[in-house]
Amino acid sequence: MRRGQSMDSTARKRFLADYTKIRHAEGRGSTDAAYYRELPYRDLSGNNAAQWRIRACSFRYFERKILRRMEGEARRPLRILDLGAGNGWMSWRLALRRHWVVALDIFQDERDGLGALSRYPVPLAGVAAEFDLLPFGDASFDAVIFNSSFHYSSNYVRTLREARRCLRPAGRLVIMDSPLYECSEHGEMMRAERHAQFENLYGFRSEAQQSIEYLDRQMLDELACELKIEWQIRRPWYGVHWALRPLRARLGGRRPPSNFVILTGRFREP
Repeated sequence: MRRGQSMDSTARKRFLADYTKIRHAEGRGSTDAAYYRELPYRDLSGNNAAQWRIRACSFRYFERKILRRMEGEARRPLRILDLGAGNGWMSWRLALRRHWVVALDIFQDERDGLGALSRYPVPLAGVAAEFDLLPFGDASFDAVIFNSSFHYSSNYVRTLREARRCLRPAGRLVIMDSPLYECSEHGEMMRAERHAQFENLYGFRSEAQQSIEYLDRQMLDELACELKIEWQIRRPWYGVHWALRPLRARLGGRRPPSNFVILTGRFREP
C-alpha cells in the first residue's frame, strides 16, 4: 500500500492554493444561500449538476440503509464527525435529523469550504484541521464519515488510526464517494490522467498533498488486516448510464472506470 508523507506547512499552502484555483474554475459554490440548502439534491448553479446527482444518490442510500439503522440502534441523536465536509452540505442534512455534527476540513473558502457554513439557517460547528491530527478526545463520536474525501489522504493507515481513536466502541466508519478500482494499475492510470489534465487546464499537476486519490481491493484487504476493520461494501444504484460505463470503456479500449461504493467499517477490539 502506498504511503505518503505528512503534509508540512509549505505543501499545505501550495495544496490549498491549487485546490482553490481548481474549485473556483469549476464554478463551485454560490453567492445565493439557497444553493447550499438544496444540496445535494439540486445544483442551483447548474455548474456541476452531474456530480451532485451522484452525491444525491449516495446520500439517499446512506440515509435509508445505514443512517436509519444507526439511529434505531442508538435511540438518541448521534455524535457525527463529517470529515472533508467542504461547504457543509452533509452536516446540514444531518443536523436536520437532530444529530450533533462537526464539519471538519482544511479548506476554509467562503463559497466552497468551511466559510460557507454561515449560509445555512442553523448554526453548524466547523473545525479547520487535517485528517491525521483530529483535535478531539478519544471515543468522541458515534460515527466518522469521510464525505467524498478519504482519497485525499496521503497515508490511509495513519488516517484511519486517527479516526479509530475518535470513535466510540462499536462506532461506525463510513467512506462515501471515493473511487474504488479492482487493481492498483487502473488507479495509477487514473492518477496520471488526472494530473496531466490538471497540468493542461491549470498549469500544474496538483501533486502538492501527495494524495493517494483512490482505493483498490488489495488496499481494502491490507487495511482490514492491519487495523482489524470489518468492511461492508454497499452499492447504490446510480442509473443505467452509470452502470454501462465499464462496457463503454471496454469497447472504447480505455481503462476500466472507478466504482463508487459506500464503505462501512467497524474496528474489532484489539
